[in-house]
Amino acid sequence: MSSPVDVIVVGAGNRGENYSGYAVIFPDRMRVVAIADPRDFARKKLQARHKVADENTFNDWHCIAEREKFADAVLICTPDRLHKDPAVALAKKGYHVLLEKPMAVTEEDCKEIVEACIQSGVMLTVCHVLRYDPLIHRIKGLIDSGLIGDVIHIQHLEPVGFYHFAHSFVRGNWRNEAESSFALLAKSCHDLDLIHHWAGGRRCIKVSSFGSLSHFTKENKPANAASRCLDCPVEGDCAYSAKKIYLDQVKRGGVGWPVSVICSNSVPDIESVTEALRTGPYGRCVYECDNDVCSNQVVNMEFEGGLTAALTMVAFTEEICERKTSIYGSKGELSYNGHEIKVFDFLTRKTTKYTADTRVPGNFGTGGHGAADYHLIDSFIAAVKNKDPSRIRSGPKETLASHKLVFAAERARLENRVVFCGDQCDAES
Repeated sequence: MSSPVDVIVVGAGNRGENYSGYAVIFPDRMRVVAIADPRDFARKKLQARHKVADENTFNDWHCIAEREKFADAVLICTPDRLHKDPAVALAKKGYHVLLEKPMAVTEEDCKEIVEACIQSGVMLTVCHVLRYDPLIHRIKGLIDSGLIGDVIHIQHLEPVGFYHFAHSFVRGNWRNEAESSFALLAKSCHDLDLIHHWAGGRRCIKVSSFGSLSHFTKENKPANAASRCLDCPVEGDCAYSAKKIYLDQVKRGGVGWPVSVICSNSVPDIESVTEALRTGPYGRCVYECDNDVCSNQVVNMEFEGGLTAALTMVAFTEEICERKTSIYGSKGELSYNGHEIKVFDFLTRKTTKYTADTRVPGNFGTGGHGAADYHLIDSFIAAVKNKDPSRIRSGPKETLASHKLVFAAERARLENRVVFCGDQCDAES
């Protein structure tokens, strides 16, 4: 039996823990041999799960870069602004790289990562997990088959979810652009990547965008509201109450996301969650945080050949990240609601439903992106094992091109103008 692919996990948070779980299910395919994370609890938790030797656990990824190469690949799951340096350094050491999205928070850093991986001859997989979702992958196949003819327009909605946005983008790690990145990059680079993917190689010519931060501002704070939900006399009437989002969940026995995030240094229970809400960022009033990222944004695009596309990202939705897509072609209309695909044929005037097998081994269905997380890590490990980059659906050049589109869209929003992409949205430029 051949040996498993040895990986190093840099960043032992939610995403690092999720992807590394592949080694638990398939120890013959992947083995975690080292972990780097500055947080003792997160690092030791992952160390115990994978039985990693003490000498291979680090509180700083630089310690890994200083050693001779001792694994095949690295999973980089650090915060957004801490992606570029380990990705470049470890690619230059010869490690194949799985990199959490976004690649980096500036276009220049994204280019540097891609150049480092190409020049070092290592494979790069960026965690655009939606490309690996079985249903979304089926959409691409249906488009390429010519079923709906020439693609004329793509309409795509990302409903972030009212409490998800409050958790991640008002109170949480992605609330402030200076500390993380702008919302379109942090949340919807997935979605612009999909639109770019469905465009089938046609280059984006121009882009416009509009959006702002709505509702979650000091001006909208209710009268008599406190600075923290635990002390607030009007908390019972607030949809964004931290007690409702976190404390009520743990009282019902729920210890997964998002409760697990606010207790990153301990096991979630009523006491630890209460303490986190009393002293930590997740207990703050949503109208009194230091958040500044957009809560709603639209992006309009024109691609070569006249294809147009529109993305809407909005915080204030019931559904959590259940994307909805309509793709209009010359022969039919394709619609996707997050669960199934429908195609209406203009000639026969009949609707056909399409599904895909979304079953996965183990508990990968609970990782936040369902089957997509499993298929992403499975493809990466298979690519490394077989030295076959064709197994990777989100490699360096196509991912760089879609990231450039994200940066162009944000420039359009900030500068209140149409941005003509020229060659800047091309991976080769």
